[in-house]
This record gives sequence, structure tokens and C-alpha cells, in this order.
Amino acid sequence: MRAVVYTNYGSASELKLKNIEKPQPKADEVCIKVFAAEVTKADCELRSFKFPVKWFWVPLRLGLGLFKPKRQVLGGYFAGEIESMGDKVTRFKVGDQVFGSTQLKMGAYGEYICLPSDYTIVKKPHNIDFIQSAAVPLGGLNALHFMRKAKIKTGDTVLINGAGGSIGTFAVQIAKSMGADVTAVDSCIKEAMLRNIGADHFIDYNDKDFTKDKERYDVILDMVAQSSYTSCIGVLKPCGRYLLGNPRISDMFRSVFSSWFGDKLVIFAFAGEREQELVELKDMIEAGTIMPALDNIYGMEQIVEAHQRVESEQRLGIVVLSLDKQQAGIN
Repeated sequence: MRAVVYTNYGSASELKLKNIEKPQPKADEVCIKVFAAEVTKADCELRSFKFPVKWFWVPLRLGLGLFKPKRQVLGGYFAGEIESMGDKVTRFKVGDQVFGSTQLKMGAYGEYICLPSDYTIVKKPHNIDFIQSAAVPLGGLNALHFMRKAKIKTGDTVLINGAGGSIGTFAVQIAKSMGADVTAVDSCIKEAMLRNIGADHFIDYNDKDFTKDKERYDVILDMVAQSSYTSCIGVLKPCGRYLLGNPRISDMFRSVFSSWFGDKLVIFAFAGEREQELVELKDMIEAGTIMPALDNIYGMEQIVEAHQRVESEQRLGIVVLSLDKQQAGIN
């Protein structure tokens, strides 16, 4: 089978399209023919081993490869079709169209992947294609997790810092579905896209620092690792909630004291990416409440450009890798 492989840490040019052995499912696994996979910022960070949150570096290097990657096929979020399965699998059948997460196994940049059947894998929404479905799990699961942690009520003012990424675009839509008034913060090139998916207000971070404005918010979801903790806390209303999407270890310690001794709640709990939550996202998509905001679709031969697009921060939504040109309509 074909797969995008990297054998050394480095730039996007390390990614190569190669033929590798097709995996075979174990007794409790499903073998999925992958039609599409999201190209994520995490993929780029794992490939280069450059992380905005530095404390991830040591445990990941030890777990994923000290000098070169142990898992050489990236890709954590996918959509595809069940091709075969082990004899202990009962929750799927051959031909089921599914989407989900590979968790730390990665591997969705390959035409086939074998995963335990109890992973976060569910039938894809019937009203969107494989390309769109692959763009849902990362952003959708994390955004749903954070917005529920925030306990948003109708009329709450919600600011999303870094709103133009995978998580941010879903957070805008989910917050709106909960009745919030949403302010999106990102680069000016993303304003039209973010307003189109529901943002009520937009702030270009190159033009204005929202932490120095007089506006106050009930909830801030902060996806920017370099943000000032103190400044963000300062623009919360009394009893406001500050959600850290890319927490520094120092911010984690500070959050305990802020929550115990102040009137602001700081949350950095990571999403569990549970099956039930993905089912809920599927239902929301089928009801038309949310939709993935797509930027570009790339073929496997264009993987270097896909990674460069994600790293450039110029993308207007989610970047998807198509492993099947017919499914994606790529010539």
C-alpha cells in the first residue's frame, strides 16, 4: 500500500510517498481503507519535533523516538471504510463508512490502517463526504470538550483566541449553538471565514490586543500558547472561565491558585476524545448545527505543500489529505 513516511525529524521535505506493507487486523481490530486524513499542527510538530509548549518535548521524545521517529506514518484523524476485521469484532461490519481518531497509534497517512475496535471510531455523518468527515474529529472533539467545560449559558460573551484553527472553527460554531455572543481573534485574512461560520465580532491580533481593550468576557478559550496568562485573566468578568488549549506548565500551576483564591475559574483539562462525544458531533452535523470549515485538499503527492500550508498559518480552515483522488475529486 502507499503511505506518506518520514524517517528523520526535520522540515516538510522529510515526508516521502512510499510503498509499505499493508497491515493485517488482529482479532480485536478493524482494518480501515483510509480515504482522507486531517493534516494537523500536531502532525507538523511531531515531524519537526518543535513544540510551542516546551515541556512536551522530553516525554514525547522518549516515547516516540529519541533520535528518529518510531512511528513513521503520521495522521491521527481520518475517514474511510471498514475493509476487514478480526473475528472478535462485533460492533462493525465490512463496508461501514466511518470516521475517528487513531489516538497515539497515528498512521492515517497510509491507505490502510488497523485499529482496535474500541477506539473512537463511529459511522460518519450521512450528509457530508469523507473529506469533510476527516476534518471533524480533532477540532470537533476538543471544541465540544472545552465549550462544555465552560458551561456556557445563553447570552454569555465568549472570546476564542486562535479561532481560525481546527479547534477554534468548531468552538465558534458550538458556542453559537449554545446561545453565546462570540468574538473571534485571529489574523485579518481569516475574518470573512470566521464571520461566515458564526462569529459575531472579529479582532485582528495584528491590529489590536484584546487584553488591552475595555471589553470583558464570560469565557475565553485560548489556543495560543504564547498568550499572557495574567492579561487574559484580567479581561474576564467576575466568575469568568479561562480555558487553556495550549497550557504551559507554569500556567497549570497558576491555574490552581487562580481557581482557589480568586473568582475566576481556569481550566486546562485535555479532551478525552470519547466515542459518545463523536456520536454527538455526528448528530450535530446531520442536524446542520455545525460543519467543518475546509481550507484546501491535497493529494498524497502534495503532502509537503500540505504541511507547509498548515505551518504558514495562512490557512482559512482545515487542511485535508486525500488518499483517494476519486473520493476527493482531485485530478
